[in-house]
Amino acid sequence: MTDAHVRGRVVIVTGASKGVGRGIALHLAHGGARLIVIARRPDPLQALSADLDALGTEHLAVSLNVADRDGAFALVEQTVARFGRVDGLVANAQTFRPVTPLADVMPSDMDLLFDTGPKGTLWGMQAVFPHMRDQGWGRIVTMGSSSGMRAPVGYGPYSASNEAIRSLTRSAAREWGQHGIVVNCVCPVSIAHRAPPDDDPARVASFNATFRDQPIARDGDAEHDIGPVVAFLLSDGCRYVTGETFMADGGALMRP
Repeated sequence: MTDAHVRGRVVIVTGASKGVGRGIALHLAHGGARLIVIARRPDPLQALSADLDALGTEHLAVSLNVADRDGAFALVEQTVARFGRVDGLVANAQTFRPVTPLADVMPSDMDLLFDTGPKGTLWGMQAVFPHMRDQGWGRIVTMGSSSGMRAPVGYGPYSASNEAIRSLTRSAAREWGQHGIVVNCVCPVSIAHRAPPDDDPARVASFNATFRDQPIARDGDAEHDIGPVVAFLLSDGCRYVTGETFMADGGALMRP
């Protein structure tokens, strides 16, 4: 299933080389979007670029750390030079840190998560803003996590950084709606889970427990479950929807 509402739109997707970002990029490619795909590591980015070539998708693949504010502005200028405009930003990239008890969190943990999370998201938003303002149309999709609302043990810095992203989303929506720019946040269920081998019963039990109490009792598919939600938020269809958080999580937020 594809989404033609993004056909011809110029969309930047950060953190696009794997996981959720890769699935979103592929869904948008099937919908006919023109893409700028961003990641830090060149090898998986090149692999994605090859897949987009095979689909006939016009795109740029750029290696960039989203914590680099100057780099974000240069990227958007490169995008406009190539495509003449920028219509959408999917701010998906964020570096993750190992699960750590709150009492043991170090400054380096907080710095990394905030530099690549809310700060990296803000730099991208600032970079696309003047172009979207001048054309009177823009779509920004940020990526959060239900961990910010559920506060799971060991995820304090990550949860805090994702709540900061949701707050920035609402601020941008309030300030930029007058320019035809809508800004919304998507919180997917973790797509990092992979079914363990049957000969590892402890991991099988843990995997099954993750989804047991979820109304849609399975992991999300980045391309087919998360991608369509993002495509809607990049389309004309969401012209009267802004500042919202969309829980594309199979109902995971309702788990007891």
